[in-house]
Amino acid sequence: MLQLIASIPSPSSGALELGPLTLRAYGVMIALGVLAAVWLGQKRWSAVGGGPDEVASVAMWAVPAGLVGARIYHVLTDWRFDEGWAEPFKIWEGGLGIPGGIFTGVFAAMWLMRRNDWDKGSMLDAIIPGIPLAQAIGRWGNWFNQELFGGPSELPWAVEIDARYAAAAGYPDVATFHPTFLYESLWNIGLVLFLIWIDRMQKIKRGGLFAVYVVGYLIARLWLETVRIDHASEIAGVRVNIWMSITGIFLAGGWLLLRGRRGAESDDSSAGIEEIEVAVPEDGSA
Repeated sequence: MLQLIASIPSPSSGALELGPLTLRAYGVMIALGVLAAVWLGQKRWSAVGGGPDEVASVAMWAVPAGLVGARIYHVLTDWRFDEGWAEPFKIWEGGLGIPGGIFTGVFAAMWLMRRNDWDKGSMLDAIIPGIPLAQAIGRWGNWFNQELFGGPSELPWAVEIDARYAAAAGYPDVATFHPTFLYESLWNIGLVLFLIWIDRMQKIKRGGLFAVYVVGYLIARLWLETVRIDHASEIAGVRVNIWMSITGIFLAGGWLLLRGRRGAESDDSSAGIEEIEVAVPEDGSA
């Protein structure tokens, strides 16, 4: 009884009622995350002389591309194809693979920067911290959907899961589980602050902040994949996302070690982004 009192309750519904409107909370959290990322990117890009409308233009291309890539990644890696042909299109019910979204979103952003002859390196560094900020907010969509939780837990911050979802996960007699959405959200907030700090240090080549983000995010993802109990495709008995995390850390970390550090001769070639105050507003994603 004490354990239940100390746990985090889950919402009774995955929808938000606003008068006659019914909004899927999962989609709302993703939208709030995108808005926060655009806001942060605009502040950082404006700090080095860029135009805020340019960041909005990048978002108009990168966000749809990221959603498509995230859904494709989820379908290819975690989908059970016996659930019906229409199910892969129901994004509002959860199921977005973050690695796929990052790849297609950044690719679309780079294409637009190149097309408009914007400074790709500096602009990437301006907008990259917005990605984990969006993730930190979007992950709360998993809380509303009661999905992607971890194994059974009796910790004070364990999340309560309805019996139907617990039973579907193979734990019909368990009430509380690890809140992996919360773990990842808090990690990503810390990652936002770390990325801004390391950019101020001006030790990473322009455009290299993306590699720092990849390493930082995948370190957390590697651990979270060992905690989560949701269905996942496996290779050699290991979850696909664990293999993805190891590969991403190796590639991005290797780039940072070999090419990512800014040489002394280039220290004065471009100014770092000025320090700004970050206000973080008070997901299922893979």
